[in-house]
Amino acid sequence: MVAIIDPTARHQVGASAAAAEAPRPKSLAGLRIGLLENTKRNADRILAALGEELAARNEVDSLVHLTKPVFAMPLPVDLVEELINECDVVVVGVGDCGSCSASAVADGIALERMGIPTAVICTDSFVAPSEAMAGLKGAPDFPFLRTSHPISNLSDEGIGERGRSLAAAVEARLLGHRDPALAS
Repeated sequence: MVAIIDPTARHQVGASAAAAEAPRPKSLAGLRIGLLENTKRNADRILAALGEELAARNEVDSLVHLTKPVFAMPLPVDLVEELINECDVVVVGVGDCGSCSASAVADGIALERMGIPTAVICTDSFVAPSEAMAGLKGAPDFPFLRTSHPISNLSDEGIGERGRSLAAAVEARLLGHRDPALAS
């Protein structure tokens, strides 16, 4: 007999749960925006540029920069509590490999089910594992955002441009507008 252990079990609400969708705010004004980077190269810098653009476009209360310590693992409980206590909405990124993309989608679905509107960013080379994870988590239509791959070798200028180019799609996702534009 083979025992299979699911390391994501502690955050699961249940595969039969309804689609993951937290109630959406009417605007980002006055909100605390969590920017959860996953230690992948340039993820922190892209999220910083994205956060600056979101702040410039909206009158946000604050940008909360947090780091997921292990990109391919579920969110640790203490980080989940920090996100719940310090953020009104969260941007998760950047999934740019199979395991980190799948994990980012799983994190986004978990946060949505905890009532936190979330925008998850993955690169377009890893749509398959992202969609597979969404299906495994019982939310096959979970709308993660896609950006061009790769991001790890972008120049300083490219990082800023990529972060800024994601702002409209992230804003649309956080506010619940359907079919947010894909960033390039």
